[in-house]
Amino acid sequence: MNMWLSHHWHAFFLALQRLVDSPLASLLNIIVIGVAFSLPTGVYMLLGNVQSFSGQLSGAPQLNVFLKLGTGKDAIEKLESHLKQHPQIENFRFLSKDKALEQLKQRNGMAGAVNSLTRNPLPDAFIIDAKSISPETLKRLRNEMLKWPESMHVQLDSDWMERLNVLLKLGQIALLILTALLSFALIVVTFNTIRLQILTKRNEIEVSKLIGATSNFIRRPFLYFGAIQGVAGGAIAWLIVALVINLINSELMNLVHLYAVDFQLHHISFEDSISLLLFSSWLGWAGAWLSVASHLWQIEP
Repeated sequence: MNMWLSHHWHAFFLALQRLVDSPLASLLNIIVIGVAFSLPTGVYMLLGNVQSFSGQLSGAPQLNVFLKLGTGKDAIEKLESHLKQHPQIENFRFLSKDKALEQLKQRNGMAGAVNSLTRNPLPDAFIIDAKSISPETLKRLRNEMLKWPESMHVQLDSDWMERLNVLLKLGQIALLILTALLSFALIVVTFNTIRLQILTKRNEIEVSKLIGATSNFIRRPFLYFGAIQGVAGGAIAWLIVALVINLINSELMNLVHLYAVDFQLHHISFEDSISLLLFSSWLGWAGAWLSVASHLWQIEP
């Protein structure tokens, strides 16, 4: 076990030494990786912020359950109890027909029409906010509420949410394609970097093979080199996105004040940040492994 750890520590520090020996080339490679990965990271951050903000909009879709005329107080209380226990309902409020008529009366030009009524034609209603704002969940809730015996009509205006959901899905597909292309580019960059190192150390590798060095022993420093470059590039991507967020938020505040909304861009979460570093490190490792594997068989003594 101690020997295994010693080999890995030696390979790790040898990889660091190779980075230090060619600082300019290493820095340029890391910056290229960081800039490339900042694009999908920024798109991912933007999609997450838009999706989060859509749930905070005042126009978020609500379910309006209009009760049948003549629904008694006991039935309304029973329905309230059922709504409190419903697992998919975040909150709700009861709007009595008298209060609804009063609100209608306060609208411009409606007072005369309301005063001319001999009776209140409006039904009692529940205004419901669901825990999920996905169109599928809302439609499923609507169909369920239509089957309630007290329900006369359930109104759901989710057309704008469906359009937003389609745009978000298109954005996610574009993000996957962009990530795949740039991941391939990262592997190619690492592949070529390791290839140049192998060519400059070809004689050293051949001698090591002759005296009994295993392929894993020779491969290990190159793998650590690729992984270190990858994780450093991921960190640069994180910093680029953080800088862009700060620059945009300073100007975005002036815009959101004009529309009286509370919105600002938030960076990716801690878990997503760790995933970014691990993924970029793995891509660097994969590029290094492919490069070493493709050249080791050529220099077998």
